[in-house]
Amino acid sequence: MVMRIHFLTMKRLSSSKRVANNVVKGEIEWELRPGGMLVQKRNVGDASSGPMIKIKVSHGSYHHDIAVPAQSTFGDLKRVLAQETGLETKEQRLLFQGKEKDDEECLHIAGVKDMSKVVLLEDPASKERKLEEMKRNQGVLKACEEIAKVRSEIDKLSEKVVALEAIVRGGARVEDKEFLVLTELLMVQLLQLDTIKADGEAKVQRRVEVSVFFSDSIFTDGL
Repeated sequence: MVMRIHFLTMKRLSSSKRVANNVVKGEIEWELRPGGMLVQKRNVGDASSGPMIKIKVSHGSYHHDIAVPAQSTFGDLKRVLAQETGLETKEQRLLFQGKEKDDEECLHIAGVKDMSKVVLLEDPASKERKLEEMKRNQGVLKACEEIAKVRSEIDKLSEKVVALEAIVRGGARVEDKEFLVLTELLMVQLLQLDTIKADGEAKVQRRVEVSVFFSDSIFTDGL
């Protein structure tokens, strides 16, 4: 009887020692469940193999039904929503029960269950950057269109210069007034180019057009 008790005591001590060693090695991690219960934390692999839940995500006038493992984090949910909405994870803010949630917070610890509702908001700073970029792109597009119009007018005037040169080479007389009118019209287009507000690609395009304007042999030789 004494030997049996001694054996059971040694077995418990051995088991306790293994548990202590696991804790020291960092093999066991703990998490606090709703209600104050302390349980062993699930690892990443457990999350993907656990039960799935469907979350109803509201994003402005859009609604998404997202299926994720129940043990996922809000960061995991953001990664799924990035594929669904096109918003990068850093551009997203997730609210559950009126409170914004951190990426590391687990859905089940926050109380998210099957068919729970989560609100997705776009980060204001990100939205402002996108609006600025959109305005900038619209400005570049408008400038390119205006430059194209000026280039079209210059091409038409150049054709008239070519026609006058052909007449002169044919031996006919052309009044200087006609050349002066074309010169003035070409200068008007040059001034028009200078007034176009351009950035980025449009600025480069405007610079090219001005360079072409002055290097064009039709303009320099014909007039």
